[in-house]
Amino acid sequence: MRAFVAGLFCVCIGVGAALPPLAHAQSSLPQHTMDWQALAQRIVDQLQLEPGEKVLSVAQPGMFEEFVPYFRYAVMQAGATDMGVIDVLDPPYPIDWDEGVIRDGFAKSRDAYVKMLEDIDAAVMMPGANPTLPAYKALQILLQEKAGPRRTIHFHWTDPYSPSGNVTGLTGVNVLAGFPPPPMQVIDAVYQNAVLNTDLAVLDEHQDRFIAAMRDADVHVTSPAGTDIRFRAEGRDIIQQNGDASAKRMRKGAPFLDREVEIPGGVIRVAPLESTVQGQVVYPYSAWNSHSVTNATITYTDGKITGATADVGAEHLQAELDAAPDSAKYFREFGLGFNPLLSPEVTPGWVGYYGYGKGVVRLGVGNNGELGGAVSGRFFRWRDLLIDCTVTLNGEVWLKDGKFVQ
Repeated sequence: MRAFVAGLFCVCIGVGAALPPLAHAQSSLPQHTMDWQALAQRIVDQLQLEPGEKVLSVAQPGMFEEFVPYFRYAVMQAGATDMGVIDVLDPPYPIDWDEGVIRDGFAKSRDAYVKMLEDIDAAVMMPGANPTLPAYKALQILLQEKAGPRRTIHFHWTDPYSPSGNVTGLTGVNVLAGFPPPPMQVIDAVYQNAVLNTDLAVLDEHQDRFIAAMRDADVHVTSPAGTDIRFRAEGRDIIQQNGDASAKRMRKGAPFLDREVEIPGGVIRVAPLESTVQGQVVYPYSAWNSHSVTNATITYTDGKITGATADVGAEHLQAELDAAPDSAKYFREFGLGFNPLLSPEVTPGWVGYYGYGKGVVRLGVGNNGELGGAVSGRFFRWRDLLIDCTVTLNGEVWLKDGKFVQ
């Protein structure tokens, strides 16, 4: 199986009961290549393409290359118009390249792409493409400013913000403290299974029930490590990644991040009303300022960070926060995963796909403008995940120690 390479992120994961170690013997590894045709057809099915819709692919050379022809053919079979592929220029770059030239060139390309891609109805962002790159950014601008039926598919197979080429071959994976990284073949197999076999109707129904209960509720999140935080969503957008990438859904006025449909689906996300956020979040094992920190504890008053301590590495925690602008020193978001095929039970020793697995909680810090929040500034963290939380809505338990009870 082809190995996809990108940066490995070892992010804070709250651990409840001990998990069994991974078996990495060769005999235990998946022995089949990726089913590119099935993946392509599933993506087209979720797009629910309408006759004549113009569909584009944005790709990094060398990544998911086998997928592209199958996808383009499936687009044609659906009666839509295949508009080809735009290759991105992703780092790392040659050492003698001038960063100013790249920055200015990207800005010009982005502006040109906004005009060039205005008539594109749907686009698929392959692994390796990310919003810092001109074509991707242009499509995001169009999603935000032009609305209508336009939408994009965003693969989370690789970390969208880290250069490819890391020798670990891992990306989009959060490894639990004390566990070895999973082989890329295992990651590929888990993600492919989630794309092909997630029951989207069941996923959507579960998310709908939680969202309806959360809308006007007092949300309370706790964990064995000491997280104890409360907030309210009030009238904020609740982003629902349920796999529905249809033009019909977009015409109903889906929020920006609902228009960037992530594959596989599974999470709901919200930037709570900042003034309602009270309490603390404890990250048992996390990285701050590129250093390991144990029991990092962030205290919030009216959404603003009013305290930061740690058992080990407090200086690194403080250094990262000190470097952040004051406008960004706020609670960012609450996310909750619903996909059973990405749950911690399926991935012992690691958490995949940035917390979209059933029962995984995301508690972010910093800028939340893309979620419809009021926090600005060039700083945010959204990969900090907990797998053992209890979540109550108006005192009613929905999640207990990382397991749904409703």
